[in-house]
Amino acid sequence: MKDWAAIFDDERACVIVPTYNNERTIVDVLCRIRAYTRNIIVVNDGSTPATMQAISAAFDASEKPEIVDYSPNRGKGYALMQGFRRALELGYRFAVTIDSDGQHFPEDIPAVMDCHLANKDALVVGSRNLTADNMPTKNTFANKFSNFWFHLQTGICLEDTQSGYRVYPLEQINLKWPITPRYEAELELLVFSAWRGVPVTSVPVRVYYPPVGERVSHFRPFWDFFRISVLNSILTIVALLFYLPVKLLRSLHR
Repeated sequence: MKDWAAIFDDERACVIVPTYNNERTIVDVLCRIRAYTRNIIVVNDGSTPATMQAISAAFDASEKPEIVDYSPNRGKGYALMQGFRRALELGYRFAVTIDSDGQHFPEDIPAVMDCHLANKDALVVGSRNLTADNMPTKNTFANKFSNFWFHLQTGICLEDTQSGYRVYPLEQINLKWPITPRYEAELELLVFSAWRGVPVTSVPVRVYYPPVGERVSHFRPFWDFFRISVLNSILTIVALLFYLPVKLLRSLHR
């Protein structure tokens, strides 16, 4: 059995956990992550006090994870960039990102880290089973839509471009990239990384979607899908005018 705590330390890797009003699930997620590493950064994205109160009640000062705390709520994209910035300040080179709503399984950390260890320069994406029970129909459609545009923009086929379960090579992330602040930022991070020449690979992970009455989601179907559509239009134009022609010219001169 691998000593994951030692591997995280040797790799200078951490786990970044963005959270927004996940007081019912955050402690369980953190406890399960701690089975693999104590290198944890929680990004409190303007939550109500209940979320931080839950963390403070569960962990004493010596066990409490690193906290990035700000207000008001700015969105997941902003939270991720703040988490990356803090991770780099602390000397980390890689970051696993995992949601705090209980949909991701911390027990899949070995799978994504094994994929990272085999592909150390790559951005690793945890690919969810989109036919799983309770998977919302709108999520499946949005993901297939996003996958199509990502392939057009980068030439890379990926099964789950909207998964937030990832391993980022932090030194390849430019903190000055014009990342939008909300959900669509995860697509931007994929596209910008691919355009920069970062390999992108994936590994299967599990996903849990609670029954509708128990589900907590901050996804706004109309507005977030609209924002993703606008973003894809812009990225596709940039790809057609700049990235793809440059890629073609480079291939011709090899």
